Amino acid sequence: MMTTQDFVNDVLADADAAAVLLLAADKQASRALVQAIERRLLSEPLNRLERVWDLSASQAAALFGVSRQAYAKWRTAGVPADRHTDVADMDSATSILLTYVKVDRIPAVVRRPADSLGGESLLAIAGHHPSKAHNAVIEMFDLRRVQP
Repeated sequence: MMTTQDFVNDVLADADAAAVLLLAADKQASRALVQAIERRLLSEPLNRLERVWDLSASQAAALFGVSRQAYAKWRTAGVPADRHTDVADMDSATSILLTYVKVDRIPAVVRRPADSLGGESLLAIAGHHPSKAHNAVIEMFDLRRVQP
């Protein structure tokens, strides 16, 4: 009997061949699998944002200006097209923070009011304009500013 790890290894060894076999076996199941994978991939930035910024689902929903129920739907059905940019901005900001700040310190960093942010925190700015929060994170770590 094939183990899960054996299956994963086989799929990774030749993903195209695995796709052909799966499609040949059951097209309906293949479509369902692709949709499930797409939903998981689309919800990963949301999961990472919550985990790294230490946000509850309710706080993340508030950050994007949607209800908790709408946010839960994003996680299961995917982020609406008109909000992809906001999610991408927050995901990019998260990536930058992970590059320059220890992960356990990020929640404090995003909550701390800063003079350079007009006395607001990154979290507060993100709640108004995710693109401004993204730009603020870029500016925070722009090392060209400190070069002589």
